[in-house]
Amino acid sequence: MGRACRMSMWFAAVICCALVPGIAVAGLEGFGVTLEPWAGFVKWAKNINYEDKSTYGGTLGLRFHRYVGLEGFLGRVSPQTTSGFTIWNDPNSTAPPVDTDVLLYGANLIVHLRPSAPVDPFITGGWQEGKIKPDDVNVPNPQYANGWQVGGGVRVQPWPRVALRAEVRDLIWQFDSPPAPNPPGSDATDNLLFTGGVEFSFGGTNMSASADADQDQVPDRKDKCPNTPVGARVDANGCPMDGDGDGVYDGLDQCPDTPRGATVDARGCPADDDNDKVWNGIDQCPNTPVGAVVDERGCPKDSDNDGVPDGIDQCADTPQGVAVDARGCPQLKDADQDGVPDDRDLCPNTPTNVKVDKDGCPIELSEREVELLDKGRITEREIHFATGKWDILPESHPALDAIGNILIQWPRLKIEVGGHCDARGSDAYNLNLSQKRSEAVMAYLLDKFPQLDRSEFSAQGYGERKPVASNKTVEGMAKNRRVEFKVLNPEELTKERERRRVLQKGE
Repeated sequence: MGRACRMSMWFAAVICCALVPGIAVAGLEGFGVTLEPWAGFVKWAKNINYEDKSTYGGTLGLRFHRYVGLEGFLGRVSPQTTSGFTIWNDPNSTAPPVDTDVLLYGANLIVHLRPSAPVDPFITGGWQEGKIKPDDVNVPNPQYANGWQVGGGVRVQPWPRVALRAEVRDLIWQFDSPPAPNPPGSDATDNLLFTGGVEFSFGGTNMSASADADQDQVPDRKDKCPNTPVGARVDANGCPMDGDGDGVYDGLDQCPDTPRGATVDARGCPADDDNDKVWNGIDQCPNTPVGAVVDERGCPKDSDNDGVPDGIDQCADTPQGVAVDARGCPQLKDADQDGVPDDRDLCPNTPTNVKVDKDGCPIELSEREVELLDKGRITEREIHFATGKWDILPESHPALDAIGNILIQWPRLKIEVGGHCDARGSDAYNLNLSQKRSEAVMAYLLDKFPQLDRSEFSAQGYGERKPVASNKTVEGMAKNRRVEFKVLNPEELTKERERRRVLQKGE
């Protein structure tokens, strides 16, 4: 078989192996070292003066890339010559055979065609040389033959760092003529070295085509983001996506449409601490009161500028500049603190804790108040004076204070303080004494109750002229000694009586 035919068949075999589909299982990336001990067989060219013989040796390689590397090999074979100690076969020689020792060595570039496949075809090319020594010590000088080499083979790699390797090399020996005959012949220099061994790889990174350390469905050899959290969606480069830009990757984000700028938790969900419907991070007014209407920034609206936000403001159209309460309503004075503003309080001086109606007037009336409303006056017989004088005795103060607390509730009433005596003493004396005593009572009330308007009060002494009982008995005289607080404008009482009637009927 000619040299050109054998080379064509060899390269056809390598190409067929390269085209065989394989499952990507293993591969190493980056710089590394390979070591292959091997054994094989040398088939010399027919015109080389050696017998075909088994051989052994090893290959040391440097892997620069998963596809390309540089190798050096060293092998030994001990053939016997056909005749004499020459490299070239001389059919006319009658010399006896000689035992020799041939040291084969060389370097070549190796190109892997499918480095991550279970079956990895490869091709090689480089330079080689053979150093030939006879076993006969009387022939001290070795002979050398060298030239280019080409070859190829396959690696079966069950594991990323261990492979079974089979290959063939064509060791092309070149000779000058002489000593070789001229021409040497077409097959004279094609020596075929068949080897098989186990290749061990050191260094580099395991780049199995199917390895996916972060389980993102992008092989590690293509993954530009190799530490993606499990569950995150990734792009074609293996990098996680974050559609809403909240820092939580799609696939892990339980709230995938979070507005830009919102602060989110580990689940990717935004929070709204003040419950105003504007997320934290976007909310420029994070402490908005609950119930307030806010704008898109999360800040409360205040249409009437009264300081109380819309939604909480119960008086939404307060005029500018008017002071308001916590409800947003104008602050109204309530001097007696009965819950009815002074501008609507018909009884502005109601005693503390007394129940009032919508007009601020007491709902429950005392006996003196009933007497005032029904008769237009209050008659008091528990006001006592020093004998023959107008000095008010201290035991009379509680009665006067009770009357004062009633009168301040109706500041629009005009009141006459009338003093009355029994018939003892002269008429002139009693008239003067009753006048002094009525003036003393009026002075006490006006001094004790500054809410009373002095212009609405008058004092009148009637002496013994208006008795209500007989002055001939002790009991009658006691009834005639009295102080009457009479309403001079009874029409005001008519209004109050009507109010009471409405309350009683529940109208």
